[in-house]
Amino acid sequence: MTKMELASQFHSKNYNCAQSVACVFADEVGVDKKTLFKANEGFGAGGGTGEGICGALSAAIMIAGLKNSSANLDSPDSKAATMKISSKLVKNFKNRVGDLTCKVIKGNNPEHKVLCSCDDCIKHGVKLVEEFVLTV
Repeated sequence: MTKMELASQFHSKNYNCAQSVACVFADEVGVDKKTLFKANEGFGAGGGTGEGICGALSAAIMIAGLKNSSANLDSPDSKAATMKISSKLVKNFKNRVGDLTCKVIKGNNPEHKVLCSCDDCIKHGVKLVEEFVLTV
């Protein structure tokens, strides 16, 4: 089963978009699935309000930090590199989906048009992690 298929399966089990993306990368970031599930619970539905960025993208950014950070608490030397990866994730997500904000993606826009389904946002989130995070 691919990571995209697994993420879609998680979403069908009522995981939110962020949980669906994050949990498929547990092995790659060395964090257990239960912890990723808990850490991403509040990111669903654009931070619970629809006003924030899509949960699938939020999770992708979190995975970037977990994968790339040196965790050097005395001298955060990996911050610039991680932010560069995050910037690529944001730009590419917006290009693929049409916006970053959950409510706009879900149709609260001038055209009242859904730009991308949750399932497709999740697939984009997984794909972006595979393209820009795991290849670093």
